[in-house]
Parts: sequence; structure tokens; C-alpha cells
Amino acid sequence: MAKKTRNLTWADVTPETHFLNRRQILAGAGAVSLGAIAGRGRATEGLEPNSFEDITSYNNFYEFGTGKEDPARYAHEMTTAPWSVTIDGMVDKPGSYDLAALTDGMTIEERIYRFRCVEAWSMVIPWNGFELRGLLDRVGVQPGAKYVAFETLYRPDEMRGTRSRIIDWPYREGLRLDEAMHPLTILATGLYGKPMPNQNGAPIRLVVPWKYGFKSIKSIVRISLVAEQPETSWNMIAPNEYGFYSNVNPAVDHPRWSQATERRVGGGLFAARQDTLMFNGYEDEVAGLYEGMDLKRFY
Repeated sequence: MAKKTRNLTWADVTPETHFLNRRQILAGAGAVSLGAIAGRGRATEGLEPNSFEDITSYNNFYEFGTGKEDPARYAHEMTTAPWSVTIDGMVDKPGSYDLAALTDGMTIEERIYRFRCVEAWSMVIPWNGFELRGLLDRVGVQPGAKYVAFETLYRPDEMRGTRSRIIDWPYREGLRLDEAMHPLTILATGLYGKPMPNQNGAPIRLVVPWKYGFKSIKSIVRISLVAEQPETSWNMIAPNEYGFYSNVNPAVDHPRWSQATERRVGGGLFAARQDTLMFNGYEDEVAGLYEGMDLKRFY
């Protein structure tokens, strides 16, 4: 029997006062919601809001340290205005675009998406942002471009975590072009109708809801259209653990833990785990992108 499914609603969302670090609802570029659009994938019934304490202690942003509390503690040191993003490679209109130019004319939507970390914890987040494909259409993708590469800000004097060499900075990520052009893929500029907090990737970040969270690169400063599959940070560090695609797949375990289930943040260490959904619940929308692919080989 098929599982009962439904769209995500505000009842599933971590409350704003729980999600944000109270010290850091910082000013920055971004737009408020112009409409409420729920993520269109399936959701597990009965999701409960997360606590402020749990959500703020579960935020990975290694540029500020490897501890879950480090981004909220140190991300205020990052300057987010002015901000520009270089768009280059196989595009008709390369250049350095300030944030206002990037968002000008874009429809800022509210997308309520599930978020699944590769570490097997999860939450639900209401993002404000616009579809990446709108930006790519604007700059003109040239024939032959097959991938989109991204880079995070690298500023060691403001990002203390980069003083270690755990990652070959700057942080890099990438998508296949059809993944980047999918309507679920957004560039987020805020959450809960407010500008993006620094610890969550201010002022602009990628959100790809059917992939593990590390694919949704934060604080973007470069977007490049390229012909060859780009190098990505975690795949460079441990290719046997972190594949290029990193689609949420409960049938493909991490070498050190199962991905079949997940712990919803806020449930406590002894709370019952919930089943992980294929493509994080967005299977109906995105499975066609991978038709004919061996998703255990191309993980």
C-alpha cells in the first residue's frame, strides 16, 4: 500500500525563534517572501517543530569551525555587504554582479523544503529565494556547458575555520546543468521572510532539497558554467564517502553509518528515528533526471 503523502506546510516548519540564533538576525541583502509555495515532494506525517537549542547547535559551516555551535558563535565576523558574485565560463554575459543586480527582477518565493544532512539528521526550513534557472537564463548558457560550479567566500581574517587545512579552500560544489535548471533548485537569500543569517550562508546560498545538505553551498561568490564535471570539496577529500551527486538515497549507506533512517533535530538522542525517503521525498519531481543511471555507482 502506498504511503500517505502531502505537501509541507507551516505546521512542519521549525519556528523562527527556535531556528535563528537570537544574537544574529543580521542586516544583509535579500528579499522577503512574495508568496507561499510549499515544497512539492512528499513528507512524513506528524513532524514537530524543533527547539531553538537543538537547531542552533546543528549547523555545519566549516569556514567558522567544525563544531555545530561554531557558525552561530563566529559568523558575525563575516562581512556580507557589499557582496558580488562572479559569473564566468560558458556564458554570454560574464561579469561580477552585485547582489542587487542578481536579484533584480527575480520572483522571490517562499519554499518550504525538507533538509537532510549526510550525517543522518534532518529538519524542515522555509527558504526565501528564486529559481537558479532564472539567473542562468539571464546570463545566457552557451552550448557545450554541462555543469555549474560554485565557490564559497574565502576570507581567512573573517572566517577563522579556514585557517585550518581540513578543506582545500575555497569550498567548492557543483551540479549537472539539468539539476541546476530544475525548478526545485533555488538560490536562497533569506528564511522566515528575513535576510539570510550569516551562519546559514548569507547573503546568498544554493538550496537543492533532494541532495544531502553539503551540496547546498553557502555564501556564494562564484558561479561558473563548464563543460567538464567540476571538482567538489568533500568529493576531493574522501571520494569513497562523498560522491559528486550525493542524492539522498536510503539504499546507499555512508561507509561509516546507515542512511536508511534519520533523526529529526529536536527529538532527543533516544527519539524514534524516521525512515529516510528516496531523494529526500522529492522522487516524483527529480527521479527522471537520473533515468537509466546506477544510483549506487553514481552516488
